[in-house]
Amino acid sequence: MPASDPSPATEPTSRRQARPWELAALAGLVLAVVVVLALTGFSHDERGTDGAVGTAQADTEARAAAVQALLDTWASAVRTNDTARLSGLMDRSASPGFLAAETRRASNVAGVEFSDWGYEITESPETAVPSSLVDALGADEVWAPAVRLRYAIAGADESPTRKPVALVVARRGDSWALVSDSATVDGERRTWRGPWDFGTVVSRRVDTGDGRTSVVLGHPENVAMVDRLAEELPAAVVNATQLWGPDWAGRALVWVAGSQDEFTALVGPDHDGFGIAAVAISDAVDPDAGAVTGQRIVFSPSSAERLTDVTRRAILRHELIHVAARAETVDRSPMWVLEGYAEYAAYRGTGEAARQIAPALTAQVGAEGPPTGFPENTDFSESGERGSVAYETAWSINAFVAEQYGESKLTELYRALAVGESDPDTVDARLSDVLGVDAEQLRDRWTDWVGAHLG
Repeated sequence: MPASDPSPATEPTSRRQARPWELAALAGLVLAVVVVLALTGFSHDERGTDGAVGTAQADTEARAAAVQALLDTWASAVRTNDTARLSGLMDRSASPGFLAAETRRASNVAGVEFSDWGYEITESPETAVPSSLVDALGADEVWAPAVRLRYAIAGADESPTRKPVALVVARRGDSWALVSDSATVDGERRTWRGPWDFGTVVSRRVDTGDGRTSVVLGHPENVAMVDRLAEELPAAVVNATQLWGPDWAGRALVWVAGSQDEFTALVGPDHDGFGIAAVAISDAVDPDAGAVTGQRIVFSPSSAERLTDVTRRAILRHELIHVAARAETVDRSPMWVLEGYAEYAAYRGTGEAARQIAPALTAQVGAEGPPTGFPENTDFSESGERGSVAYETAWSINAFVAEQYGESKLTELYRALAVGESDPDTVDARLSDVLGVDAEQLRDRWTDWVGAHLG
């Protein structure tokens, strides 16, 4: 389901379920205190009020500069797999296992070609860190700044994406050191975890035309799936460009999760169902610039076993059209447009028969006759037959429009309707504007088409 999120955190933009017919073929820092995240932090060095404003401002800037320097060194050590330097950045009371986890991450990161990797302090509301936390660590000052990991994978990312890091740092004398990146002290701030946090990473760089590079990432245990997706990406990019047009990046970053925990970390807890084959995710869209950062297609750990060659290829193409259209897709648009267009892209030009593409809808037509109305948005989140029929019905609407009016009109219709939530009268008016027939005529003709193809 296409969606955007104003925060820098990744948000799923589509989820593609493996339908029944397809299925056939913190742990770190442990403290006895409540940690309150802060920008101001806490220090044993209490000050008077005279000259407090100017002095406090200078101290805040100096602290931010010192900690940013620590973050820069941390990023460099991780990216260059410098374990000795990583060890030197740790506070003596650092969270148990923190150094070991960072050492593993640095080793795994070395297997990926990045064009950017860094940590940066961001602005956030200030709250005081209690003195009890400082006492527990035995440090002069403790700070939990709002920090983001900034990274870009070479070739696949035109600009960096940013993810949250729940960092705690401590000062002893003039030196700042790392304490933990697994703090969840406010119940919400958590460190985002990428593929490199879940094991050794294998990477495949793919030429997807016009000098553009796509990347597929996975792990040694799913390297066969990684290789198959890498082989299919060039044709999938061509398919998306032929349908949508050339005004998109023409590249993709595909991840194959090695475990359910990794899949949930990458796509979020709302999309961790075991029936999901793949999800397209992105950061927030900049509508003025028509730019999207952080676009990824994430395959579930069970997808390799559950998908056939046909369904794997279809799901990749389905999700890729979401990537192509994301900058021009607004949340809460009619799902029969968003998902139906992607389903049409999935099977476009494959020669698959309509009954094979839409078996659940075919069975329904045989039992009840062709549908007379378009599916509701809520139908697409349902599991089982209802969800399958929703996707297949949406495919049939888009396939009908493409056959009767042409693919250029189908894409024009997508752009006209993928503009956000609209009332039924507005949707009908836009259908008429693009296709030159009123909505009732269109539905009648579509119903006849479904009966002829699936009856």
